Amino acid sequence: MTETTDTMPGWLSDGELEAARGRMPILYINAVPVRVDESGTVTSVGLLLRVGPDGSISRALVAGRVLYHERVRDALLRHLEKDLGPVALPRIPASPQPFTVAEYFPTPGVTPFHDPRQHAVSLAYIVPVSGDCQPRQDALDLVWFTPEEAAGPDVQQEMTGGQGALLRQALAHVGRLE
Repeated sequence: MTETTDTMPGWLSDGELEAARGRMPILYINAVPVRVDESGTVTSVGLLLRVGPDGSISRALVAGRVLYHERVRDALLRHLEKDLGPVALPRIPASPQPFTVAEYFPTPGVTPFHDPRQHAVSLAYIVPVSGDCQPRQDALDLVWFTPEEAAGPDVQQEMTGGQGALLRQALAHVGRLE
């Protein structure tokens, strides 16, 4: 087995990342891409369609690690561009404050959030996007749902690891969960 090391500063080799994941929480971001109307009301929520390592297909939020020496703002922009494409035109606020902090545990049931690989702490954001979104990287598709559809049982059952609960928190935060 060959270890890969990215040439970007802040990336760990596969072995280094696995060792770190076994010893400390890793910082992540979660982003809920939304479309808003002229009054700022959320009209739709964008969810990615992904294939998991086990071949399962699920709906997901934009998510990823914050790199060493990377501002949270830059991590948000990097992951939004990676997942939604370079012309998604996300609007990150001047002072990005998460709407919540999600703590993912490798042990199911500690919190609503589960990641079998690691203990991760994720800063969660709602990010309006106004451009053309084209899924990239490992995302198969991006589908826009109304807030009611996104909070409904059909979409919620397609989300794993507690991301459905995080999506419902986001919708409640913006007053769109009934």
